[in-house]
Amino acid sequence: MEERSAVVPAVAPSSLSCLRSLSSRGIRTIAVSEHETAPEFYSRYCDENYVIPDPAVDFLGYKDALLTLAKRADVRTITPIREEDVWALSKYRSEFAPHVTPLWPSVETLRSVYDRVRLTEVTEAAGVSVPETQPLDEVDDWNREQIVKPRYAILTADYVSALDSAEIVHPGSVRFLEPGRKPDRESLSEEMGHVPIVQEYVPGSEYALWALYDDGDVVSTCHKRQLRGYSYAGNTSVARQTADVPELEEAGRAVLDTLDWHGPASVQFKRNAETGEFVLLEVNPRFWVSLECARQVGVDFAFHYWKLACDESVRPQLDYETGVATHLLRGELLYLLSIVREDIPLVEPPRLSAAARDVAASIYRQPHFDYFSVTDPAPFARDVLNVAIEMTSSTPDVVHGSGRKALDVISNFPP
Repeated sequence: MEERSAVVPAVAPSSLSCLRSLSSRGIRTIAVSEHETAPEFYSRYCDENYVIPDPAVDFLGYKDALLTLAKRADVRTITPIREEDVWALSKYRSEFAPHVTPLWPSVETLRSVYDRVRLTEVTEAAGVSVPETQPLDEVDDWNREQIVKPRYAILTADYVSALDSAEIVHPGSVRFLEPGRKPDRESLSEEMGHVPIVQEYVPGSEYALWALYDDGDVVSTCHKRQLRGYSYAGNTSVARQTADVPELEEAGRAVLDTLDWHGPASVQFKRNAETGEFVLLEVNPRFWVSLECARQVGVDFAFHYWKLACDESVRPQLDYETGVATHLLRGELLYLLSIVREDIPLVEPPRLSAAARDVAASIYRQPHFDYFSVTDPAPFARDVLNVAIEMTSSTPDVVHGSGRKALDVISNFPP
């Protein structure tokens, strides 16, 4: 039987979910990372692993490394796990398309998604609510509840002329503003590398529509309700559960349909605590961090993605169990630490004792994890070791063995 393989960037919990999903079905898995200590390299579901260039340092080298693997006769697809992956695949689509089936949005669609001003226009055209949004330098009322966030989810030469055409930079994260206090606009713009945007703060719980599309047609969907993020104010989820909310499905699909979507996406919303309305936060044009949560209830997006790449029909999981949660254990710890360490305007922190009880009870009731697995324990052990070394080391990047030049490793790729 002909051997068939998938390339999985080993950079997030979703990477491990992809490896476990695909390998358990007899698909050969190839993990790649700029770090030789990537936890996914230690998984029993990882058949091959390679250290490749760091896209933050050498984006073209990173792209070329992915392309080298894509040219292998056995490789059928590359799973986009982070922004660098989907940007490389989309921007250099003409180079990848002869070798693997393009299952990602066009670069023009990405430009609309990564530009949050353009995205609000698309979302409004779809009939979906968005927060009131203004460029930072146009705001004159600082008495309202507002946040500052980068206008662009990533910075490239498409958005910032000072950048090289091959550069990709992450501009930072959300800042919560204290009503009545004018922020330092110049400092924020300098820190984020461009003029950011100010949005009204929307109180409420975070939700997401996870989806896989094929040339504008929906293939699979699943709903998420966020339980906890890295911070008590939110951020990337560290605990989440499956949900079934028809209004969420309607809003998320309206946005993706308007974008004529192709590939995986996570459409992030806040459910307004006062109105119950779903208000768009952002669209992640790739596999999401909490991919394992959907896999736990049989909605296996990684496998569906694989089948589309191989031009095979997909039978979606239309009914799935709701209320099933997964946890990122180190993230749960950071959530608790944020209650002690952070003082965030607009968001009242929970009591530490009550939050700790909630975390413990949630883990006890729903012992499903992004990394930890009795049958595949090595990635969790490696992740714990990485965190421990990083916390105790005074040398930057020592945990990742940065003294080894990733560029030298690409020459070891098989033909």
